Parts: sequence; structure tokens; C-alpha cells
Amino acid sequence: MTGNTLTTAAGAQGPAHSDRPPVAQSRAARELGLKRSEFDLAVLLGRIRTVPDEAGGRRRVTVEELQRVRTAEGFPDSLRQQIRVVGTTEGAELMGISSARFTKLARLGLLVPVRFYLNRYRAVVWLYLAQELQQFAGEEANAPLLGGRVSTALREQLAEGVDVRARNWRGRYTGLLLRRTEDTWERAAVVASLLDPVQVAEIVPDPYERSYLNRLRPQVPGHGAPDSPAAQLTERIMTADDPDEILWVRANLSLALAEAREDRPAPRPASGGGIPVPRAPEQRASPACEALADLPDAKQSRGLLRWMRRKRADDS
Repeated sequence: MTGNTLTTAAGAQGPAHSDRPPVAQSRAARELGLKRSEFDLAVLLGRIRTVPDEAGGRRRVTVEELQRVRTAEGFPDSLRQQIRVVGTTEGAELMGISSARFTKLARLGLLVPVRFYLNRYRAVVWLYLAQELQQFAGEEANAPLLGGRVSTALREQLAEGVDVRARNWRGRYTGLLLRRTEDTWERAAVVASLLDPVQVAEIVPDPYERSYLNRLRPQVPGHGAPDSPAAQLTERIMTADDPDEILWVRANLSLALAEAREDRPAPRPASGGGIPVPRAPEQRASPACEALADLPDAKQSRGLLRWMRRKRADDS
């Protein structure tokens, strides 16, 4: 669909009216002339704002928000430029470096992916925001990283097999999700989504709280049918696997839960309702989880909740 067609379609909508109900995200994507993947990324990055569905379904988009996006200067090209993603080869070309150097910078965490997908061989393909790559390449301080010999310290890290692409993606994805909600239980669910069920059960012994967190768990990016090899690989990418990262997530889940419990209790069935108590996972904890036994008390960490409170204050 061309920009002219979009403009005509937008004009046909007429002025926005506050009494018109929000529309589903699929319809919003069609009205904006965006592919669903483009629309989802725009929402994740905060370029398109959504509101909760009063019926409890997926978040929706107001007519006023559609009008705001459509009337922005340069729409739709300006929006597409903001959400344009590239892979390693195209990203390297944008930055004027080799694909090998690009991969090294990404493995070291200097370039942070915003999305990923699995190719036909179920290999992970990381995607990056084109604007961020161009900005990185344009900063004078980064010039030594783009040409010449990589520093000894960085070479040593690469020789040791460092690759923080998945961890950096998880951190970015989680941060973007946290920015989209003010609900304390939804925030706790976002943090819990980074841990496997066994670890969540250790931190959240109450089965109804676990059930509530699971209900509020953010949707996993779709990669294959449930329990398929592709879905299992996606789940591994979504789950913290470094001991330090796991400790940090566990600590902040405890803190997020404390804040959520102060806000309101998790819903429970009425007395005599006959609803069975959810069972805790029966599998054994992973070695990484068992290794956390001698680590400091989780309550010693305050990082994530401080970030959440600071972000909430900044957005208000």
C-alpha cells in the first residue's frame, strides 16, 4: 500500500470522536497500512500507544491514537524509518564495517538487538534498529571500534566465548514491557516471565499467586506451535540462563511481588467454590538454580523496582 493510498484512507476516517470505542490491534495495523510485525514493534517501542481492553482481552488502540499517528509529519515513511530493523549483513553495510566485526560488537553487547526470529534451520537471527546502528557508527567515540585492531581486553572476552545478545535482548524486551503498564501484578508477571516455572515456584509458594502471574504473563513472540522445537528454543531465549542474571531477576521478582501484594491480593476462588489448587512444578531445579543457594539474600537487590518507580515518576 502506497503512502498516497494511506493518506486517502486516513482522510476517509474523518475527525476522531472520543465516544468511538478503541479498535483491535489487527484493525489498527490495517488502518495504518502496517504489516503486523511492523505494528507490533511500533507498539513495543512506544511509537503507537495502546490502552487496556475493558473486557479483559488484548490491549486496543483508540481512534484518537490512530489519528495522531496518521497526522504525524512524514507518515507513514517516518514511522517505518523509526521501526526499520536489519540483520547482520545489512547492519554491517549501514555501519561501513564487515559482518564479522558487526557480530563481534553484538556479541560484546555494544549493539543490542530489538527482535529475533528463527530461520528454516532453527538458527537464531538477531535484528537491530537501523537508526540505532547509524547513530552508533556516527559517534566519534566509537570510531576505534569500527576500524583497526580490536583491543586486547575485547579480544580476550571474545576468545572466552562471550555472547550477551540474548541477555541484552531480554533486558531490553523486559524494560519495554515494564514501561507499558502501571499495574503492579502485571509488572511482577513481566519479571517472572524471565524465570523457569521451578524458580518461580520457589519464590512464589502461593499457588493462586503463581496462577495469577501466569495469567498476566506477557505473550511470547510466536515461533512455532506449542511444544515444537522452535517454540522450545524461543522459550530458552526468553529465559534467564546466566547465574548472575538469574540472581538479579529472582531478587527483583521478590521485590516486585512485595509491591504487588501491598497494592492488592491476588484473586482467589470464593469459599467452597470447588476450584482446585494449582499444582507446583514437579521437575528438579536446574543446576544454575541450585547454584544460587549460596548467593546473597534476594532482598539485598533494589535495582529493578527503583528503575520502575523512577520510570513511573518520569512518565507522570
